[in-house]
Amino acid sequence: MKLSSSILVLLISCSAWAQFHTMKIPQPSPKVVETQTLGITDITVEYSSPAVRGRDIWANVVGSYSDPNLAWRAGANMNTRIKFSTDVMIEGQPLKAGSYGFHIDTKEDGPWTLMFAHHDNQWGSYYLDRDEHVALKVDVTPTTCPPSEQLDYEFINRSENALTIALEWGEKRIPFEVSVDLNKTVIDNFRYELLGINTYRWEAWNDAANWCLNHNTNLEEALEWANRSINGGYNGFSANKNVTNMTTKARLLQALNKSEELKSTISELKAMNMTAYEANGLGMFLLRNNMPNDALEVSNNALKESPDTWYLKLNRGLSYYFLGKKKSALKDLESIQTTSPEGFRARLAEIKNEVEQGTYKIPGT
Repeated sequence: MKLSSSILVLLISCSAWAQFHTMKIPQPSPKVVETQTLGITDITVEYSSPAVRGRDIWANVVGSYSDPNLAWRAGANMNTRIKFSTDVMIEGQPLKAGSYGFHIDTKEDGPWTLMFAHHDNQWGSYYLDRDEHVALKVDVTPTTCPPSEQLDYEFINRSENALTIALEWGEKRIPFEVSVDLNKTVIDNFRYELLGINTYRWEAWNDAANWCLNHNTNLEEALEWANRSINGGYNGFSANKNVTNMTTKARLLQALNKSEELKSTISELKAMNMTAYEANGLGMFLLRNNMPNDALEVSNNALKESPDTWYLKLNRGLSYYFLGKKKSALKDLESIQTTSPEGFRARLAEIKNEVEQGTYKIPGT
């Protein structure tokens, strides 16, 4: 009895010695953490990556094939964990922002069920309660892929508001689409961030307004943001009226059909000092919106400071063209044949021909 007790104590001591140290030792299923950003949504996948090692993994390693009551942890060791920093859609179904344990019910035939569990720290899937723990279930159909010795997660088929996460192991791929309401997530985040340190940055207000303009959304509030960039906050703090944010304001007013305010803003812009680059951008905006007289004035003012700038002469020539002054337009176009960049000269010849024929149109109109 004493000998047995001594052996037991020795075994416990050896076990404790083996488990409790801080040495890093290579693992057969190393931990992997991958993060991608979709719009402004951070997506992080944490998993342990087992190898095939010549095994029939789907018949003998993954749970549900042999035991239909046992889900698979979609990796090794701890359950795979997937985190979303904003609300998302999984295969078109809503899932709140948060961290989820990722489990899969596999089948020899038919769709597989992906499960996102509130409890994200389980060892494996042995104690997964499908009724109590799972926030979302979706069915997907596995496909084939080039052989992958190590289990990994790929981010594929990316667009502005969606991507596909694909688990790949052996010759199987288990894909599922993650999508976001891009406008809502971005604008909600703007509202949050513009109340923090960015409230003192005119660039932040302007960039937020510009994003809305370029996505044709939330334009009234975007105009408020542009005005905040120009006029500053409480008592005018951090006001910074400049060509960039005034041009943003003008573009928003045009998009909102606020013609009288637009005229006033254009008058203010024309009176401002601006670089040749800024004058070029403003001139193109004016031409696109059928304001060739204003575009001509902007080009002429800028050419006083930068008389040899080829693209300002191009803009002036196009302004003359839209004002019906073809000879003056061709004179400006001919004057930049040797000063414009070599890579642009073929297009310049096309523009000149279109002006001569009366068929030229501003790109984007």
